[in-house]
Amino acid sequence: MSSNKTANTYSQDEKNTLLHIARTSIEHGLEIGGPLAIDTTSYSENLQQPRATFVTLKINDTLRGCIGTLIAKEPLINSIAHSAWSAAFEDPRFERLSIDEFDKISISLSILSPAEPIEFNSEKDLISKIRPGIDGLILEEGYNRGTFLPSVWESLPDAEIFLQHLKQKAGLPPSYWSESIKIERYSAEAIE
Repeated sequence: MSSNKTANTYSQDEKNTLLHIARTSIEHGLEIGGPLAIDTTSYSENLQQPRATFVTLKINDTLRGCIGTLIAKEPLINSIAHSAWSAAFEDPRFERLSIDEFDKISISLSILSPAEPIEFNSEKDLISKIRPGIDGLILEEGYNRGTFLPSVWESLPDAEIFLQHLKQKAGLPPSYWSESIKIERYSAEAIE
């Protein structure tokens, strides 16, 4: 069970640094155009560890962008900078963030644990194994793929409804079921 927890906990200074880097990367994108380049050696070893991250932007509690990666490919500090920039400027659901919106955004960071497969023999069995409020899920069926962060439980608190919406996000009908569906779970440390 402990392997589903994020491996590190972050000090308040590290959390503040990550939030600052996210905001600075977006500001850099508004002023110069690309994501912030970071010298990782200037930061604690904890922030240099490869981690998968998502950055969520909201204005007045309304989603304004959310981008990230499910696989740890780069140091945490770089992943946050890239995800923040991408959430502001590359989320296909939204226009690029404007200078006028910059001061209005709230930024939430999610640092993901490695994903682990859930073994199940039916949709009902799967639903019984999902942990509301804890699990982020990745659904994969052929070329269809989607994920919901654990924070999505705030708006979809029922496991069956959560799964139906995840199927829709992956481009499948909410009632779709197949023996070949793959589901992985991860947890996330949220920083706001």
